[in-house]
Amino acid sequence: MTTTNDIGDRGENVAATHLEAAGYRVLERNYHFERNEVDLVCYDPDAGGELVFVEVKTRSGTQFGPPEASITEEKQAALAKVAQAYLHERQFEGAPARFDVVTVLLTDAEPEVNHYENAFWMG
Repeated sequence: MTTTNDIGDRGENVAATHLEAAGYRVLERNYHFERNEVDLVCYDPDAGGELVFVEVKTRSGTQFGPPEASITEEKQAALAKVAQAYLHERQFEGAPARFDVVTVLLTDAEPEVNHYENAFWMG
């Protein structure tokens, strides 16, 4: 039986492959700080060398709404905190950075992937 963790892992793999095909370099997966995590940390050479913190939302259907609808203000604040910790820990404070969201809808056919650049701002 497929679990929500299996679906999430598959979605993260699909998202990473999609981003790499678009020229991004995946630096880290599942970076944790305290009780929160960011799914992917990438480098985007085409955007002036920005670090990109990517939240991946995967669904196997839309009965609970579109995947991006689950990224609440509370989730955004948690991601911002994780990003700040990453920048500090890796000594990248002041480096250009942004938040992207990649949604993955798993279907019987090819997964449907949407990439939202600059999805929200660090507060």
